[in-house]
Amino acid sequence: MKNILILGAGLSSSSLIRYLLQNAEKEQWHLKIVDQNKEAVERKINGSKYAEALVINALDPVVRRAEIEKSDIVISMLPARFHVDVAKDCIELKKNLVTPSYVSPEMKALNEEAKAAGIIIMNEIGVDPGIDHMSAMRVIDSIRDAGGEMKIFESFTGGLVAPESDDNPWNYKFTWNPRNVVLAGQGGAAQFIQEGLYKYIPYYKLFRRTEIIDIEGYGRFEGYANRNSLMYRELYGLEGIPTIYRGTLRRVGFSRAWDVFVQLGLTDDSYTLEGSEHMSNRDFINSFLPYNHSDTVELKLRHYMKIDLDDSLWDKLVWLDIFDDTIKHGLKNATPAEMLQKILEEKWSLKPNDKDMIVMYHKFVYKLKGELKEITSEMVNIGEDQVFTSMSNTVGLPLGACVKKILNGTIDLTGVIIPTHREVYGPILKELEDYGIVFNEKQIVPPRLYNEEETWK
Repeated sequence: MKNILILGAGLSSSSLIRYLLQNAEKEQWHLKIVDQNKEAVERKINGSKYAEALVINALDPVVRRAEIEKSDIVISMLPARFHVDVAKDCIELKKNLVTPSYVSPEMKALNEEAKAAGIIIMNEIGVDPGIDHMSAMRVIDSIRDAGGEMKIFESFTGGLVAPESDDNPWNYKFTWNPRNVVLAGQGGAAQFIQEGLYKYIPYYKLFRRTEIIDIEGYGRFEGYANRNSLMYRELYGLEGIPTIYRGTLRRVGFSRAWDVFVQLGLTDDSYTLEGSEHMSNRDFINSFLPYNHSDTVELKLRHYMKIDLDDSLWDKLVWLDIFDDTIKHGLKNATPAEMLQKILEEKWSLKPNDKDMIVMYHKFVYKLKGELKEITSEMVNIGEDQVFTSMSNTVGLPLGACVKKILNGTIDLTGVIIPTHREVYGPILKELEDYGIVFNEKQIVPPRLYNEEETWK
């Protein structure tokens, strides 16, 4: 019997726990799931004899180490800032570790120690990051194997509401942490490279610089740039590529409407509002508009943001009830971003029967034997329900599959890594297809063309 220790059992753990329990009898696993909410864990275990709920302080190094020592592999679903402490324990105790979070500089610095301990610390094995890495590298490696040279790589992912549950003018509902949505794009300019030129988009311009993408069977989407696309050159071995761009997907029209909030300053999280607990939605919006004793809040906003009377953007704003003078949220010492988040949670929450959707899109342009070629790769996944959402499935299933393949020796690597290795992405992507996570890869004929100076048209 092999022991799997799971630290943290939040929303995205439902599909992970289900997968591990479905495989537990065959693989001879026993799960120990640590969380402060024992009842919630027991619901996820659903009486299985192959798992137990454990309430301990996972941040207490003495208590945590005792549990890690009894395990064969650790899955950390804790907040990312705690992963390094867990990793240090795993190195000392020679236990493998898997986490869906980005590799921090502190985690990367543990690479040689992990190798010396003979363990793998697998990071970024969720959806984004995770499935994006694996699906991209499968195509990039196949292009290299054929002797091709990469010219353009673009990649977009979006967590959205499924078409059958899309019933509001924003075509959007929260399918993940609302705070992350409100603060998206902050913390520095978006960076990418296009035709060999470095490009930067400051936050206040981010949502007005979008790219239109068509996904077969699902219509049109728009993508805005992620914070730093440049780091993926090294991760994917694309150091000399002329164009690399990664972004986030939304339905067409979302970004332009969201930009109203950005320009007003409603997404700012750096200061608190006086008397925020007494503010109505209308008061909140009005506090960011110029004073005028005769004009209404609506008129001031239209004038300030230059919104025409027949602009469909206005319907999105009105639908959110931002001009309602009776709705108060009672948030004391709230930042603008916290007030906006509260308003949006009232309108963008999934209903009991709603389903979510993950959309992923890659574009690869490469030169092979003197000719330019283009491949697109698309994946759309619809959630099952409010528990086994698409977000939970696309995070939990890669995690679970990775754990299985480490325990059975299919993945036999050491060090701090991400799933860009063939022996990692190959078997995991193959298994994910059994769960409906399938990429439709198409050769585009003819591809768009370069001119003689290799400039993309």
